[in-house]
Amino acid sequence: MDASLYLLFRAIRDHSTVALSGESADEVFGGYLQFFDEEARRADTFPWLVSMIRHMGEDTDVLRPELTAELDLPAYVADGYRDAVAGIRRLDGESDFEYRMRRICHLHLTRFVRILLDRKDRASMAVGLEVRVPFCDHRLVEYVYNTPWALKSFDGREKTLLREATADVLPQSVYDRVKSPYPSTQDPQYAAALQDQAKDLLTRTGHPVFDLVDPGRLRRAAERKAPMNSQTDRRGLERALDLALWLDLYQPELDLS
Repeated sequence: MDASLYLLFRAIRDHSTVALSGESADEVFGGYLQFFDEEARRADTFPWLVSMIRHMGEDTDVLRPELTAELDLPAYVADGYRDAVAGIRRLDGESDFEYRMRRICHLHLTRFVRILLDRKDRASMAVGLEVRVPFCDHRLVEYVYNTPWALKSFDGREKTLLREATADVLPQSVYDRVKSPYPSTQDPQYAAALQDQAKDLLTRTGHPVFDLVDPGRLRRAAERKAPMNSQTDRRGLERALDLALWLDLYQPELDLS
């Protein structure tokens, strides 16, 4: 996903020095599936994690079990969630449902979109393209944030309020279009290339990455025969290779005591 975004920006830069992007529209107007997922709505965690955990499927974690246990990531996530929702005030007369939906919106605006903006900034500036984000205008965000969910999605669709506000200037095909997420790589040759690189990494038995990554788990992922068509399937391979490259580039001293 990151690489394809970089290539997209590079292609746009051939024709323009400035572009517009839609970050924050989904966050403030309610465009993501988790806004409509009852389990995600009720979960006492970051709502986008619910569907990720649900679709995790086969275990793709390649970190050493003792490291995973020491990190205690579930506790880290729980602490982060409590901090994230601690300052959200309930409005006078606000129902439980409306309060929960506003909390979900707040979490997306203060936690989720920051990742997307960071990725956008890095990928665009790497090719000298200035990408502006009009939906992040603080006046728009502040105006729409406290809008009740009943208005944001009065017809049960994503981003209804935005859709209706611009209906008179949008082509009907755009008005009716269902949200489509930014596409991740689907070419099976990509997964095969990851497996080949992982097998090469496994031959470097003294590499410091294996202080963090379990060689047996990585080998199973590298030799897996089933198709790896989703981002989740490739997660372990990408994590191990990213860590190895990071260690090669920066050569940090790892204190695992």
